[in-house]
Amino acid sequence: MTHALAGMLMADATTVYVSGRSRGRVPDRFRTAAVIMGIAAAEFPDTDLVYSGPLVGMGKLGYLLHHRGHTHTIVWAVLGAMLLWWVARWWWHRRATADEAAWWAAHGSRALLALALAGTLSHLVLDWTNSYGVHPFWPLDDRWFYGDAVFIVEPWLWVVAIPPLFWNRTARSARAVLVVLLALILAASWGLGEVARPVAMLLTAGAAFWMALQRVLPRGGRLLTALLAWTSVTSTFFLGASQARAMVREAAARSPAVPRPRALDVVLNPAAGDPRCWLVMAVTTDDVMYRVSEGLVAPFPGLRSAAQCAERYRTARMGASILAALPNASPAVPLDSSRALRWRRSWAVPRSEMVALATERCEFAAALRFMRTPVWVERGNGTLLLSDARYGVSGGGFAEVMLEPYPAPCSLLRAWVPGWVPPRADVLRGD
Repeated sequence: MTHALAGMLMADATTVYVSGRSRGRVPDRFRTAAVIMGIAAAEFPDTDLVYSGPLVGMGKLGYLLHHRGHTHTIVWAVLGAMLLWWVARWWWHRRATADEAAWWAAHGSRALLALALAGTLSHLVLDWTNSYGVHPFWPLDDRWFYGDAVFIVEPWLWVVAIPPLFWNRTARSARAVLVVLLALILAASWGLGEVARPVAMLLTAGAAFWMALQRVLPRGGRLLTALLAWTSVTSTFFLGASQARAMVREAAARSPAVPRPRALDVVLNPAAGDPRCWLVMAVTTDDVMYRVSEGLVAPFPGLRSAAQCAERYRTARMGASILAALPNASPAVPLDSSRALRWRRSWAVPRSEMVALATERCEFAAALRFMRTPVWVERGNGTLLLSDARYGVSGGGFAEVMLEPYPAPCSLLRAWVPGWVPPRADVLRGD
């Protein structure tokens, strides 16, 4: 829905721009086409759901490798935008009068093409802002890129987008849908336990204030304030992420552990609606051991400490240690704790074990092309449960793959394994 809301805002901005260029002469058909185009383009990169995973027999691992895959690249975004624009062009001319055809050529065609491009590219940018990541520069660069800044369903983005969209609509059905969406995000903030009560109160008050303000603004003013507010929310979370990342790397640099661990990666996820509290995973190595450490970080400890974050979110996903479900996870973490950092668990294996598993097991090697924080547990029957700790472990996360006892034939076709650079190539190489 976040993608769709962004697409609608871009559609309204396109209509306002075209209205100015055409001196207010905008056919209703174009307004409809712009909204449909905005939403369709903003969602289009997720067409990988059509072929990834069970539909063509790739299985769970195939889904992990191909979701946010080739369709989440600049190449596909441009091609997808051209395809959507061609469909819109065909639809327009199918029933266009001579005047409508002339108006399209003068004002509509290029505007919808620009909207299509902005929509598909916006999907890549929004997906980049969270810890899942994208690799947009394929085929020139197969690396993953992560923003580590915005929660996957950030309620503030809904709150700043829905009121201006509501007042820019005239159809009762459209307004009803938007009101329901705003009510749902506020209800989720209060009822799911992921948002602290003070933050839920602030979201509710903010939604009421924003709805009242947007009512009195002109159409162009609504869009301008919505885009500024969306940018402000995103920038605030990026500021928190930058501060949190610097704190974790500093903790690794001053660690008293011998040999001193090097921070290879810092994975960050904020509390929903709250840039003051973050779940952090630090991937470190001391040349011998590969280690994933998990805890909480408060990038602005003067406003809220890590201990206060733990208390505030004790019933949310941030409240319990993810790594605690692993049998060999330890409460001893070779990184400094402080008012801003509260480490909870650490999981470590010899680096040589990861290298050996990647060499011997094709599914393990393939999974490493997606997994940023791989951890694994060997079961009694010889099977190996491989998990990406970003999303839970030991049966508690969606990014898990069960590998048959070694040796076992490779169940994944080589053609189904994309060439993404493994996020933990640094560990495999011993960098």
